[in-house]
Amino acid sequence: MKFNEVAEAFNEIQSVSSRNKITELLADLFKKATSREASLISYLSLGELSPVYVGTQFNIADKSLYTVIAKLFGESLENIKRRAKQKGDLGLVIEEGPKHRLVEELSLTQVNKFLHEIHDISGTGSQEKKESKLIELLKKLDPLSGKYIVRIILGKLRLGFSDMTLLDAFSWMKMGDKSLRLSLEEAYNVSADIGHLVFILKEEGIRAIEKMKVEVGIPLRPAAAERASSAAAVIKRLGECVAQPKLDGFRLQVHLDNRTKTPKVHFYSRNLQDMSEMFPDLKKAVCSLKVKTLVAEGEAIAYDQETDTFLPFQETVKRKRKHKIEKAVTDFPLKLYFFDLLHLNGKTFFEMSHAERRKELLKLFKSLGKEARDIIYPIEEKKITTSKELEEYFEENVSSGLEGLVIKKPDAMYKAGKRNFNWIKLKREESGELADTIDCVILGYYSGHGKRTAFGIGSFLVGIYNKKDDGFQTIAKIGTGLTDSGWKELKKKCDEVAVKNKPRNVECSKGLVPDVWISPEIVCAVRADEITHSPLHTAGKTSSELGYALRFPRFMQYRGDKSSEDATTIKEVKSLFEIQFKKRSKK
Repeated sequence: MKFNEVAEAFNEIQSVSSRNKITELLADLFKKATSREASLISYLSLGELSPVYVGTQFNIADKSLYTVIAKLFGESLENIKRRAKQKGDLGLVIEEGPKHRLVEELSLTQVNKFLHEIHDISGTGSQEKKESKLIELLKKLDPLSGKYIVRIILGKLRLGFSDMTLLDAFSWMKMGDKSLRLSLEEAYNVSADIGHLVFILKEEGIRAIEKMKVEVGIPLRPAAAERASSAAAVIKRLGECVAQPKLDGFRLQVHLDNRTKTPKVHFYSRNLQDMSEMFPDLKKAVCSLKVKTLVAEGEAIAYDQETDTFLPFQETVKRKRKHKIEKAVTDFPLKLYFFDLLHLNGKTFFEMSHAERRKELLKLFKSLGKEARDIIYPIEEKKITTSKELEEYFEENVSSGLEGLVIKKPDAMYKAGKRNFNWIKLKREESGELADTIDCVILGYYSGHGKRTAFGIGSFLVGIYNKKDDGFQTIAKIGTGLTDSGWKELKKKCDEVAVKNKPRNVECSKGLVPDVWISPEIVCAVRADEITHSPLHTAGKTSSELGYALRFPRFMQYRGDKSSEDATTIKEVKSLFEIQFKKRSKK
């Protein structure tokens, strides 16, 4: 397959708004591709070269891309900058630039090889080497193909869909409908490599997909907890249960392979990013576990040894860095609390009950050395039979500075990628009717007035994720919760992902259109007094029902550990809305 066929398909996808039409266009593209090509296309369509857990970072500065295009076109650097500012998109500058005669039409595989070579250049003089290699590639491509190459390198491809739409497209490719979606999603939940999934589907068919299992080194999509309004509500739903402290740190999926001379350890974040190199202290402790292979879940949290207390999330997040790691290890030591065991020595534990998995987890810690025992632990767990016991245990944990509890059904199996009432989170309530924060995606911002005129930003628009439509719907316009420096930081973050037009996967009413649209990538926690119905916001809005909005919303913190698709969903918002009324009826 020629790369320009892929570029033309991407261009057509960008010109339509119907989700079903996008799915069909993707399915046609995957149908024409070989198994290997389909794998590459699935990554590229999400703006990646590899699975999301591997990540793609070209590390090419914007000024280097201006230089590349100036040399390619034989124009001045100032002229390219001017055109880029007018277009708001370097990809369009490439597309509308001077045409050049193609020496050859590169295949998708050849372009992929070029991109990997550019991506992997490092060391002294790497920027110049990357520029030279990119010019070589662009000279071999037509302008339309060049547009998508530049957008991929900038991290601004933004075709307006996520991996969930790709799963629909894979089903449509095979069956002409979405009948395989459930089986594909189940497989993706246990092996979150979208390219590997479509490769297996094309090579071996749906039966091979249905047999896919956990592989050490490939993350699975984590299970998630539902919410409840009170201890009584939890007991009413679960009956006898177990409760674990809810720590406010990094949720980590730990993969350990001890079968080689040098153990392989991976720590994957909630949104499946590989954070392994950030935690050398945790890695050393995990390697001391006497196992061949292991996949477990835990929470890493910063700890103050002087006061013998956990630190807030804002302190823990300072460990998320790529430089000066050793200093961070000393300044912000972590403890890692394992709360679930999913795979051990070649055996997957999904079919086991929580109680059985817990028993196996505790066995791991019996032979640990003292040094490791000071870093990694099994999470505490308490058996609960009454709402009074649960309330008392909740208050005990909250008074210790923790977020609350996660309550679990002892007989429940592990459901990768699912949110259900096998797990229920009960969090401390700070004020108002809404007992929990909402994880929102920033969609755009409004110019400042008065004091904030100098900041260039006065408020911002946030939304939540609608999984069914694979898009984002507005739920609040926020103007509080940030300091002066916080507003400046927010504008800088937003401007880095600003786009000229409304992203295709964002649904917003005319009365809320921001001055600057941004790509839906930045996730933040928002506190509000309550959830209300709204004729203006689009969250949950239908032809017969009003949308939902947050009353008195305020910014709390960024959630860099979450992707935009991990944001609060409309289903969760509806659940929180119902919880409010249950609470009011008791007053």
